[in-house]
Amino acid sequence: MKSRIYFLVVGATLLLPAAATWAAGAVLPGDRGRPLEGIMPVAAAPRPANATPPPPRQPDRVAATPSLDVALKAAQAIDAACKQYPLGIAVIDSEGVARLIYVPDRSAAWHGYSAVRKAYTAVVFKEDSSKVMKKAQEDPEVATKVKSDPNLQAFSGGLVLKVGDKVIGALGVSGAEPGGHDEECGLIGLEKIRNDLQ
Repeated sequence: MKSRIYFLVVGATLLLPAAATWAAGAVLPGDRGRPLEGIMPVAAAPRPANATPPPPRQPDRVAATPSLDVALKAAQAIDAACKQYPLGIAVIDSEGVARLIYVPDRSAAWHGYSAVRKAYTAVVFKEDSSKVMKKAQEDPEVATKVKSDPNLQAFSGGLVLKVGDKVIGALGVSGAEPGGHDEECGLIGLEKIRNDLQ
């Protein structure tokens, strides 16, 4: 069975279908939104041969993150171990930017979005989203913070990725609920890559 794999890098366009229900400005980290009102402008006249070349484009700043090979290894391990669920799996960098979204053919695309949000929640709070879920149930300030950001999701399934004490990203799993299985499936992937994190 094939899986759809979406590699996202800094500056890339989100490859999953757009969610029409998102509120204006409710974009995930790294998403620049729809450029130029969605219409490409008419091409400018060609530059004269003797024109001064434009300055070189500055390289993108890349946050701490697991490599794409490591992210894919985790996603495939989760998929292989949890085939009974319609999963979406995501790996994000330390700033919350999606690096990989993995949606098996048996799964709906929205699980990819949910997995990104769970991972994003883990990065924002610097702890697994299951702990954030418990805090949101007990602490009104945490609950308010979660409710105020449409990209935070206090459900289990978001796991912080660390090297020592440094957060380098997070892994998110959606689709193996109810029953807390999102986190169980995520832990399988985390264990598979534990020695690969740098």
